[in-house]
Amino acid sequence: MRKSIATVCLSGTLTEKLTAAARAGFDGVEIFENDLLASPLSPEEIAARTADLGLTIDLYQPMRDIEAVPADEFARNLRRARHKFELMTRLGVDTVLVCSNVSPQTVDDDALAARQLSQLADLADEFGIRVAYEALAWGRHVNTYDHAWRIVETAGHPALGTCLDSFHILSRGSDPKGIEGIPGEKIFFLQLADAPLLAMDVLQWSRHYRCFPGQGGFDVAGLVRHVLATGYRGPLSLEVFNDVFRQADAGRTAVDGLRSLLALEESAGVSALPAPAAPSGVAFAELAAGDPQPVGDLLSALGFTRTARHRGKPVDLWEQGEARVLVDAGAATRRAGTRLAAIGLESPDPQASARRAEALLAPALPRRRAEQDVPLESVAAPDGTEVLFCATRRPGLPSWTDDFEHREASRTSGVTGIDHVALTQPWHHFDEAVLFHRAVLGLSPHDTVELADPYGLFRSRALSAPHAGPRLVLNLAPSPTGEAGTRAQHVAFAVDDIVAAARRFRAAGAGLLQVPANYYDDLRARYEFREGEWETYRELGILYDRDKNGGEFRHCYTETVGHVFFEFVQRSGGYRGYGAANAPIRLAAQRRWCAGRPDVWGPRRSAAGR
Repeated sequence: MRKSIATVCLSGTLTEKLTAAARAGFDGVEIFENDLLASPLSPEEIAARTADLGLTIDLYQPMRDIEAVPADEFARNLRRARHKFELMTRLGVDTVLVCSNVSPQTVDDDALAARQLSQLADLADEFGIRVAYEALAWGRHVNTYDHAWRIVETAGHPALGTCLDSFHILSRGSDPKGIEGIPGEKIFFLQLADAPLLAMDVLQWSRHYRCFPGQGGFDVAGLVRHVLATGYRGPLSLEVFNDVFRQADAGRTAVDGLRSLLALEESAGVSALPAPAAPSGVAFAELAAGDPQPVGDLLSALGFTRTARHRGKPVDLWEQGEARVLVDAGAATRRAGTRLAAIGLESPDPQASARRAEALLAPALPRRRAEQDVPLESVAAPDGTEVLFCATRRPGLPSWTDDFEHREASRTSGVTGIDHVALTQPWHHFDEAVLFHRAVLGLSPHDTVELADPYGLFRSRALSAPHAGPRLVLNLAPSPTGEAGTRAQHVAFAVDDIVAAARRFRAAGAGLLQVPANYYDDLRARYEFREGEWETYRELGILYDRDKNGGEFRHCYTETVGHVFFEFVQRSGGYRGYGAANAPIRLAAQRRWCAGRPDVWGPRRSAAGR
């Protein structure tokens, strides 16, 4: 289907917005009136510019507070409409959006609204223009799609139809199945937006929290299926307002928007993409370290063994159980510090994973490799982390481990594998990252969690694969001015016995993050423990959580090296979370430890992980 985007979704001037939409691959745009009014270009120049970019103008919007008003006010509205219709002919656009009235002057009279909209459509028809009437969720008297449709149906004018907006419909809890009762030819336009599920005023919800389909909690795909069942064949058009898009790079936002429509079409059964090859695990985490000694010492204390070295690059492989960490001494300067640069994901079919990523506009990354090196497909995640699709030591598939010369067998000190990887996102890429990991990698998002950080609000959302696949946690910490490289990331290792693992780590001369005694006083008040259990946790700095089903989570943290730290995790009883209740304690402890240390992420920098 044709894909369109409203200029209000993008930042910048109208010219910049049009260019971004065209480069991303959209077919058309909705021109938001404010963008046109602020442009130095004439309507004819805008029309020419749009055509040169290969775009059509699919909608002009919005026309406000038109219907169900006193006669003298409606006369003024028709005068205003005539000017707008003349403008639209200069732009070359044939459909205008009319929002349901929100002004105090409007009256609750459907018959009057129908008559006046019919008169408006008479005038529009003189200019070859169609009027698409939309119910705003906060409309004074008309605020549901079915109410708007009844008025359109009563008017019975061929130039008058309805516009459906997924946010206005789903935010009010309306049942979209009723859309199937509207003839497809009377649905003049379809606008799409998602949103997180929030309990708040619907106007503020709309203005500040809309997001692209697949990034929120609405069933936008289900709504689209109902619309298509009517025979609607117009464009799928994005109309999203939020505080992030108004400040983010227009080109990047446009690509994110088109990716959302591609994934939406797949979910709605409109078109097919290469099938997702859901990852089955984390093959490795790769750290870039200009000085590999500090992180090597830390990994050694965690029980890892440096088992191999890449035959052509300064990259060491550290292993313990099924957990693998690569340390690349050639990919970062000492000033940049140690950082998480890449994640290798176990894919049942690496080539299929790469094809899907390409179809969903994920930027493929060239990888520095010698002729004899194993080819690896990789793409860039929104935060810049490289994601590689791997098959580790599987018959019939090339294994990245073949590039390493093995020198020593790994030992086992309690770590069984990588439990999860936590990635702190730049503030304006969080929703983009959710959609990327969901659509491109085939991971399922969990509910968003918001927590109190010592310097603001900390937002977190986990994604996981079916069965025993990988877990990734995306975090948004309160540091909007920090670059991605200054944010700490972390890798969590699964252990069978966290107490034994913590004691071995301490015995190796390393230090765990210090947790305040006040935390343990509160912990004892909230839970009952076996004799000596609570004292052990307090001694070692182990944090504890328990879910409503009795599942338990024990975890502790290393100190930070550069922009990376590690976590020991022990799950039992089916616990599936990440210890969110303990995050404020951990964040505060890390800020205290990092204060005054320029080699780490600093007292006012973002923290990663839960």
